[in-house]
Amino acid sequence: MTETEGLLVRSTGSWYEVLMPSGEIIPCRLKGVFRLEESMAKDSNPLAVGDRLLVAQQEGDHVITQLLPRRNYLIRSSPKHRGARHIIASNLDQAVLLVTMAQPRTSMGFIDRFLLSAEAYHIPTLLVFNKSDLLDGKGRGKQEAMAGIYRKVGYEVLECSAATGAGVEEVSKKLQGKTSLLSGHSGVGKSSLLNVIDPSLELRTSEVSRITGKGMHTTTFATMHFLKAEIRIIDTPGIREFGITDFDPQEISHYYLEMREALPGCRFNNCLHENEPGCAVKEAVEKGSISTERYQSYLHILQDYRSQYLYWEK
Repeated sequence: MTETEGLLVRSTGSWYEVLMPSGEIIPCRLKGVFRLEESMAKDSNPLAVGDRLLVAQQEGDHVITQLLPRRNYLIRSSPKHRGARHIIASNLDQAVLLVTMAQPRTSMGFIDRFLLSAEAYHIPTLLVFNKSDLLDGKGRGKQEAMAGIYRKVGYEVLECSAATGAGVEEVSKKLQGKTSLLSGHSGVGKSSLLNVIDPSLELRTSEVSRITGKGMHTTTFATMHFLKAEIRIIDTPGIREFGITDFDPQEISHYYLEMREALPGCRFNNCLHENEPGCAVKEAVEKGSISTERYQSYLHILQDYRSQYLYWEK
């Protein structure tokens, strides 16, 4: 049986579309017995867009016979299976988190959950504020303040408007020659942004619901798009909530970049930076070197995750 390496570019859950060396994209199914590594036993999806695979022809069908080693991947807790994790995408050069201060408004908690998961799996993240054209003076002030918090931490932050085209060229330059994950809530403008970068895509877009103020799904399945300037971007369905997984509670602060510098100064190695004496993180918050907003976001994430972690350990 001859096997050929391919690249998974679209996943529907039961069938997979794989880009072959010839340039052809072919539908494939999983081999009847598909072995996964023990570390992947908790995954709700065995394969993710961006995976490198071996494919063989069997009884007229193309069959995926092997998953090749991943360079990296990004996960979240599965929205359908408690205690399981969902692989969003793999083999990434970077992640692009598209957020808005207009409808649907992206919370700092959502941003921080995404960022700490990306940090844990060694994926650089570009933070992009879209829909800047919809903001009034007060809204723009809030956006600049939030963007400033993340710039101070060390993240690269851009602002754009897919509707007017402002700032889109700068975003496009950051994507060139890379495989990027594009993520965010439904309705933040992921498909609209990609259409502006490369109009030939003609992706379907949708307005934000006037009733709920939330976006409606237009991207149904994760798909890798090949754009101009060697841009390879994985567009994913909108995420309502980003649940973190596979952490010990003590580890969460390690993936806050500004906290990482303070951690060696804590009196206790297992300090959670809540009420412990001699906590260097709390001292940094009091001195202003760690923002109060990010610290409060950390405490909320810690509390939520700890309750889930203890539930799963029972």
